[in-house]
Amino acid sequence: MRPAWPPPTPKRRPSPRATEATPWTAPLLEHAQRVTAIERDPALAAALAGRMERAERLDVRIGDALAFDFIELAGTGRLRLVGNLPYNISTPLLFHLIDQRGALADMHFMLQREVVERLAAAPGSKVYGRLSVMAQAYCQTAALFRVAPGAFRPPPAVDSAVVRVTPRAQPLIEPALQARFAAIVAAAFQARRKTLRNTLRAQLDGEAIAAAGLDPGARPEQLAATDFAALARRAGP
Repeated sequence: MRPAWPPPTPKRRPSPRATEATPWTAPLLEHAQRVTAIERDPALAAALAGRMERAERLDVRIGDALAFDFIELAGTGRLRLVGNLPYNISTPLLFHLIDQRGALADMHFMLQREVVERLAAAPGSKVYGRLSVMAQAYCQTAALFRVAPGAFRPPPAVDSAVVRVTPRAQPLIEPALQARFAAIVAAAFQARRKTLRNTLRAQLDGEAIAAAGLDPGARPEQLAATDFAALARRAGP
């Protein structure tokens, strides 16, 4: 599914290195000194460079973005990642990219609008959940603008939106506690309407939750990423 036309692109200083997770490449070549496009389909990858102007600045890689090693591609630099992501793999791909955030300067993606809303949601929102917490613990997220179905051929049955995701210089949780943090967040949102005392009984008792400065009767959807970090610090080994 491709946009029928690219939105207007503001004139900016050329970016040294842009990487596109799903090739929509011509506008990027106007603004980046080099573009690496990742395409899973070998036939599309072979055709891509042949039809592009400025193809000498285009590096097409055949591969699955879900398994792609962005750290190796970045080398000693950092990538600016751009993509009109396949909506059916957007959440697992975002988790993969969060794991490789050290290689990324920033990310700009077109996604299903509901996914963008989840990425940028605040605690207490109906769409706030595991993806919100995990993304915001490691990145700053901002919903930029919506894209109507009429911008696509054929028009999809859902609205789309563009999000900016920028890795934090310092994550909200220490490296040694990141696995525990992820486990606590996952357990909490398995039953988002239950209390912390009930959802986290395998990780923390009510006393430990209170020692983290939180109400054991609170619900997971009410907690910010910093609150989950506090719980991870109080949980046992």
